[in-house]
Amino acid sequence: MLKDFAKLHTFLTVIKEKSFSKASAKLGISQPAVTQQIKFIEEYLDTKVVERKKNGIKLTKEGEDLYRIATKLEKAISSSEKDLLKIINKEFTFVMGASYAIGNYVIPSYLSTIKDKINNEVYMQVALSAEIMDMLEDKKIDLALIESPVFRDGIIYREWMDDELVVVSNQPLPKNLKHDDFYTFDWICREEGSHTRKLASEVFEEIGVDCESFNVLGVVQSPTAIKETILRSPKDAARPIVSVISRHVIEHELNTGELFEARMRNFRVHRKFYIAYSKDRKHDAFIDNVVNYLLSLKV
Repeated sequence: MLKDFAKLHTFLTVIKEKSFSKASAKLGISQPAVTQQIKFIEEYLDTKVVERKKNGIKLTKEGEDLYRIATKLEKAISSSEKDLLKIINKEFTFVMGASYAIGNYVIPSYLSTIKDKINNEVYMQVALSAEIMDMLEDKKIDLALIESPVFRDGIIYREWMDDELVVVSNQPLPKNLKHDDFYTFDWICREEGSHTRKLASEVFEEIGVDCESFNVLGVVQSPTAIKETILRSPKDAARPIVSVISRHVIEHELNTGELFEARMRNFRVHRKFYIAYSKDRKHDAFIDNVVNYLLSLKV
């Protein structure tokens, strides 16, 4: 079984995620496939390694021993990946595509590490999630990082990191906005086709807020445009200028006190970022190396 590390990797992911379904999303395979691989391990070892509980999963004593062995193997394999890529000795530019929030605010600080890990140049394209997926399908990019799972045939999707949408202003706001508060603001909105706009509209509908009645000052194409517009708006305006934005985009300004956040009536609007790549390249060493690095990030 040690020769088939894929099954041990599935086992490690189940333990780290504390869930078969979450491991399935992380690995980009079906939940029955995850279950089948764990079953294979248990049949091979002739013992139970994982017990399912109502609040997650629990390792058996044998499972704890296996976890220690698999963790050592994972570290050894990870430390050898770069050496393996040197054998390929392929010079090319690895092209990544990312939606606006990810491409401008999340991934830039990691590009140099990615370049070092694959020993090749890395180039970044930034656009809407749907446009990025078009590029991936047309083979114009090698890997996609998107804010919503824009599902297409022939694509593997891996759950990546968490994001939260919040209401933002350059004036202090109530931490939890009430129904009538939303109509006392002037709004900057994202353009049609933006996943942020779609998700925000769904939440407004769920909490009974009519966003069609908002006083909209403008519609912009990117989170950067939203942030800059709000930063430069009058801080003493009678009606605060607000928008809905990814918390990743404004984290620095929240820490410095330049911007303020609020939530929609105690709602925490969470979403997942996704890594996507072609099924045709699921055994590509460069894709595998970059994906594993990205999944290891705790952002």
